Amino acid sequence: MERRTFLQRIGSILAVLGVTETEWLSLGNRYYQALAQPSPRKLALLIGINQYPKIPALSGCLTDVELQRELLIHRFGFQGSDILTLTEEQASREFIEVAFLDHLGKQAKPDDVVVFHFSGYGSCVKLETSPDTKQNALVSANFIQNSQDEKIVNYILEETLLLLLRSLPTERVTAVLDTSYYAPNTVLGLKIRALQELVEAKLAPEELDFLQQLKTQKLPSTPIVLAATSEPKQPAREGLFAGFSAGLFTYALTQYLWEFTPATTIQVALSHVENSLSKLGSKQQPGDLENLSPNLSPKRREALNSPPSLVGKGAGGLGLPESIIGAEGAVTAIEEDGKTVHLWLAGLPPQVLLYYGVNSRFTLATTEQLILRSRTGLTAKAQISQTEGTNSLQVGQLVQEAVRVLPRNVNLTIALDTGLERIERVDATSAFAAFSHVSTVVVGEKPADYVFGKLQEIPSRYGLFSLGGELIPNTTGEVGEAVKLAAQRLAPKLSTLLAAKLWRLTENQGSSRLAIKATLEIISNISPRVVMQRETVRAFKIETPIKKSVQTRLITSLPTPIVPIGSRMQYRVENQSDRPVYLIVLGLNNNHTAIALYSWETPQEPNTEDIKPLLKEVVIAPGETLTLPQTNAASEWVISGPAFFSEQQLIFSTTPFSATIAALNAAKHSSAEQRPIGPLLNSLNIAQALLQDLHLKTEINGTAADSYILDVNNWASFSFSFQVV
Repeated sequence: MERRTFLQRIGSILAVLGVTETEWLSLGNRYYQALAQPSPRKLALLIGINQYPKIPALSGCLTDVELQRELLIHRFGFQGSDILTLTEEQASREFIEVAFLDHLGKQAKPDDVVVFHFSGYGSCVKLETSPDTKQNALVSANFIQNSQDEKIVNYILEETLLLLLRSLPTERVTAVLDTSYYAPNTVLGLKIRALQELVEAKLAPEELDFLQQLKTQKLPSTPIVLAATSEPKQPAREGLFAGFSAGLFTYALTQYLWEFTPATTIQVALSHVENSLSKLGSKQQPGDLENLSPNLSPKRREALNSPPSLVGKGAGGLGLPESIIGAEGAVTAIEEDGKTVHLWLAGLPPQVLLYYGVNSRFTLATTEQLILRSRTGLTAKAQISQTEGTNSLQVGQLVQEAVRVLPRNVNLTIALDTGLERIERVDATSAFAAFSHVSTVVVGEKPADYVFGKLQEIPSRYGLFSLGGELIPNTTGEVGEAVKLAAQRLAPKLSTLLAAKLWRLTENQGSSRLAIKATLEIISNISPRVVMQRETVRAFKIETPIKKSVQTRLITSLPTPIVPIGSRMQYRVENQSDRPVYLIVLGLNNNHTAIALYSWETPQEPNTEDIKPLLKEVVIAPGETLTLPQTNAASEWVISGPAFFSEQQLIFSTTPFSATIAALNAAKHSSAEQRPIGPLLNSLNIAQALLQDLHLKTEINGTAADSYILDVNNWASFSFSFQVV
């Protein structure tokens, strides 16, 4: 198709002419922000398809395109005229491939950065040339072509896309594919972006011809291809949030890039993204397709897995200015009064956004504060707190979290699976209504935390599942159990899961102003092996260049860190601030039961077996590094079975955890239970006490009394998730 024909057919789409950036996606590279001096051009093509003919619609693909576009414009200084988006019926196979050739292939020059993004269904198809092998493919908006006695599908082969990416004349090429290729027969929980294989389908001859043409061309580029899943049959899912749906991978990835620039390596970034995915209820494991390839050159593999250089334009870096720090969003519009602004808040952690309350505060680079007045989904309205200096207010200014307001009445929401009979849903609704802080919805209608449904292999048993369809350990009942009994049996588990939801709301690694670093290590006889590391970076002043040591300290780790059963573990915690900080560690172990780190008081007398053990605060002095638990044989932390996922939250505060320690001491611990990591007996009370300890004691005008108020200068909260095998 000629350029003129293409432009005529897509008409108004080109008003936003497209292309987004590759830099933020090249997580192994340094992100580059366009400055005054000449810089490489940044080109991208964003594609999202919700509506397909004759198959169930998806919900979050257009949001994915918006998430990417807003990130690129407001976070990385892209021009809207350099972003081409194809959505819905515009995203036909022909238009996608012509747009790629015309908009990327003809314009990209050496040293330019290019990104391709696709959100929609994926599937697999057998080619007549190799009928025994299934090929991965992207499902275009016009994927069905009916001819006389054959069904022709307009898929874009993954192989075609990879060859297109490799044909570009620049090494800075990144693709993000928020899709998957194998659809299970039954789906529990979140929607899956995979279309079941159409057995009788044949690929359009035009696609095969195009593929053969590409195979004859010179392929100078080695792209980075970030995929929503790293396992062939793992599903990519999309989530339902407050007022919008989005691909879990795209949302987690863009949220990470808002808050955590500069990044280090792809593997570190994907580790953070996967941690977010697990909190959203999905165990999908994102990966880099090129990095998984056995044919990747050693030089390229080293570039993807090594900390990048601060400056330069090679494989290791894109020349990010050293002073760039993260943000939670940006100003997208200013009303005529000059005091009310519209915000885009995609940098807030997803699990926090739903509960982000009125009177939360943000700061601008010009030091003014914005007070949140209303919020709908990812957009919000805020009012500037002072009239002086408002002349400097501009669209595109980044906003950073200053004060987080959260409601005290947070519920655990259970979605009832559509596979339940009507009477079962009625009984379940009635049973769950008896619990305080528990509400029910139907799957797919409103945001939820977990799914109540039947076991596929034993339909007469009920259980509790993650939104990704994974059974929560120890939540299944007996065969033939009544629905009401099943719900009542879950009461202790629901209390624990609500507690975990509450302490996850404290996560603020990206926005905290406390200089804290925490490392999870496996203890060995030689030297501790780092499993994963978390660190705040925003404690440094904006005008002060971020030290290279801060950027390189983040440890390269595989997504889903693996911890073998029997491992001896410890946290190494470093207080880099100028104030003493207090620490609480809470979590869900691999049995999905609540646990805590206990710091027991040492008895003064040798014979104190009958004396109730007491806990003391864990306090870390300025500049001090502390290992927890203390490394002696009597207080070792050893990982036990079964094989499953474990999650822990490390919460730091500049004030003592008085209420939390009191609640921990109120539990009935015996002297025989003095282990460093042990069961958390009253988890919900502890979580509520924790939020009360973090709550600002000074009132903020207009803030409801039934709210918690948290100041980023006073607290930091890190999430550590790993898999026990």
